[in-house]
Amino acid sequence: MSEPSVSQCIDEIYASVREDNKEIDQHIAALKAALAREGLKEAVFDPAKIAQNNRQGRKFMQAYFRQRGVTVSFSGS
Repeated sequence: MSEPSVSQCIDEIYASVREDNKEIDQHIAALKAALAREGLKEAVFDPAKIAQNNRQGRKFMQAYFRQRGVTVSFSGS
């Protein structure tokens, strides 16, 4: 079985957020590995798809992911 891509990992994180952050740390670890495989420095999320689409919610998400070794940014859409 092949390793998940960054976009697949991000989709899994969106699903996890909708399910009250179920297994979020495992999905973040998978995303970190996918970023390394693909040679990317950060994960880009659509702010419309996150639970708390306000400045505080985005900053909290960035901090939580950063503690787990993943840099997060948000798309302009």
